[in-house]
Amino acid sequence: MEYSECMFNFGEGIECEIKKDVPMKMYTSFKTGGNAEIMLTPKDEKSLYEALKKCKELEIKPFILGNGTNLLVSDRGIDNVVIHIGKGFDEITMVDETTIRCMAGCSLMRLCRFALEKGLTGLEFAYGIPGTVGGAMYMNAGAYDGEMKNVAVSCDYVTFDGEKGTLTGEEMELSYRHSAFCDSDKVIVSALLKLEKGNRTEIERKMNDLMSRRKDKQPIEYPSAGSTFKRPPGNFAGKLIEDCGLRGKSIGGAQVSEKHCGFIINKNNATSSDILDLIDFVRDEVLEKTGVMLETEVKLV
Repeated sequence: MEYSECMFNFGEGIECEIKKDVPMKMYTSFKTGGNAEIMLTPKDEKSLYEALKKCKELEIKPFILGNGTNLLVSDRGIDNVVIHIGKGFDEITMVDETTIRCMAGCSLMRLCRFALEKGLTGLEFAYGIPGTVGGAMYMNAGAYDGEMKNVAVSCDYVTFDGEKGTLTGEEMELSYRHSAFCDSDKVIVSALLKLEKGNRTEIERKMNDLMSRRKDKQPIEYPSAGSTFKRPPGNFAGKLIEDCGLRGKSIGGAQVSEKHCGFIINKNNATSSDILDLIDFVRDEVLEKTGVMLETEVKLV
């Protein structure tokens, strides 16, 4: 019996929603990518632990998926088990007057609105970032002079071996688009965030202002994964790309956004190969003309 069949059979027993041949374009913000062989969606923490334990027994290293807003999945798909942290992982609770515990599958938008309702400030920068709390902690998401590092107290996790643990403070190694969870077997389950009391009217005004700025400056009307490249030291990826005359450059259905050169968008039914070819082209052109090597912020799967 092949491992995919084994996984499909055991999934129901551990209370996971289970699907075969799942189009990843339905689970990524680029709206591209081939099929995942098996997708498990645990219903709660217990079923996540059991799914990871079973993967270990079958000697499978699963791919962990959140909201798919920072991924470019190959057109060939994912020949592996995907564990989707979604339904069942969106609970938000107050620990005290200014501390929130949030499950990894909760969207940042919902978290920001929750903080607003409680009159808590510190998360306004995240309003409009289209990801989950788990993904935001994984990459230390940030925008408009804010980042998760500023509000994060700790993260609970479970490893592929089923071991539970917590990283706090500096243990999380939060830096620009990086954390201790990157390239590790630690799966974020929840995060503890410390905010401050604020004026609800002022918090809402700032959230709405940042959302307006995003709509004005970013091509949110097209599928993308946000900023394609990390910010190079002392410069901006979008400016370098624009200075190289690449605004509007297209390969297949992929395009360097005319609205913001830091974004590569799925303009017209692009494939993942179109997007990857354009990423490589842009990186080569910028390196040749400026000497700067751009590093992708988007994770290639």
